[in-house]
Amino acid sequence: MVRLTILGSGSSGNCAVISTEHTTLLLDAGLSAKQICLRLDVCGFSLDMLDGILLTHEHQDHTGGLEVLSRKRPVPLICTALTQETLAGSLGFKKPPPWRIMTTGSTFEFQDLCIESFPVPHDAVDPVGYVISDEDSRLGILSDVGFVTNLIKDRLKNSDSLFIEANYDTQLLENDTKRPWSTKQRISSRHGHLSNEQAAELVREVAHPELSHVVLGHLSDDCNDPVIAARHIRQALDAAGATETRVTCAERRQPTPTIEVVRKRRVANVSFCFAQADDSGQLALL
Repeated sequence: MVRLTILGSGSSGNCAVISTEHTTLLLDAGLSAKQICLRLDVCGFSLDMLDGILLTHEHQDHTGGLEVLSRKRPVPLICTALTQETLAGSLGFKKPPPWRIMTTGSTFEFQDLCIESFPVPHDAVDPVGYVISDEDSRLGILSDVGFVTNLIKDRLKNSDSLFIEANYDTQLLENDTKRPWSTKQRISSRHGHLSNEQAAELVREVAHPELSHVVLGHLSDDCNDPVIAARHIRQALDAAGATETRVTCAERRQPTPTIEVVRKRRVANVSFCFAQADDSGQLALL
């Protein structure tokens, strides 16, 4: 069974662990190496347990701890060729790390995991989302993305759990006085980030009654609110008939409790009949 443990998610840094009984993968490394190691330990992992680091794109909030981590634990860095080229030039690795290059849109095996990548619109060189699965579970992952394409919806449709971006609330972003207009335009553009409303519409279209969890990541500290974001997703799930799906907002400053990426099993209504003997020794049905 696939498990998802988010070490931290927000505009300042993103990092998560995807694990099974046999594999431990880091998803992005946007926290400092020190914080990643500390939070791994809190969650029952260690740097020595890592089998690889899977990257969505090259931005600092997803790769900031990568160079130091690679020196401490030289595991394969899994990404596209364009992402590898960009990171090799910008991070200044003292020793070239072992890269595992994939093609956008490809599906490949990594130990006991099947990893399917798909392209997403964002202002990076070659950003991707993932569907990660084993024999028992299927996790859909959508990080930084400006708008939802039909391909994204198609890839995420059969997920047992989702880890998706809900970066900003439209009204809070509009009212924000700290960001210049150009930054607001970039965030809300078709190569920026998903709003709560956009994330909710995606969830409404791909949800099903057996969907176990929706975990929201990359929430803006200033321009979003976990209560507001979760409310949007809850309404979308209820509209799609996924009334038992759990909604969680990933923490920024501390790990979020591990979820098991398992499909909810629907139990049909069953009438039970109990037999009990009365004083005369006769059985009565209850």
